[in-house]
Amino acid sequence: MAQLVSISGAADRVMAALVSGLEIEFGRQAGAALAERFLEAEEADFHWEARVLERWLGCYHGVEEAEIDLDRVRIIGQIGGRWFVAVMLVDGDGNAHGMLGKRNFRSAQQARRAFADA
Repeated sequence: MAQLVSISGAADRVMAALVSGLEIEFGRQAGAALAERFLEAEEADFHWEARVLERWLGCYHGVEEAEIDLDRVRIIGQIGGRWFVAVMLVDGDGNAHGMLGKRNFRSAQQARRAFADA
């Protein structure tokens, strides 16, 4: 069953603060571009923090010699006004270790349907 996570809007606030700080440091033109680079580099962490709902899918058996056990978790969330549904690799402490796939949606309704259907 999906679990509600009370962090709605947190990722947008983080992104806004990141852009603002980069604009102060590197100028208005560079702020948004550099923020996109940060988002790409830390994609899994940003999406995990931006989740609104999550649902456990099962254990991840991708690597036989893994030092830690990972689970597959489907999430839905929003970053920068764009809705997404993704499958994350998460450890037992709730830390994201990667993203197996992600789809973007134009509306919350489309994303919720994809989250429920998958």
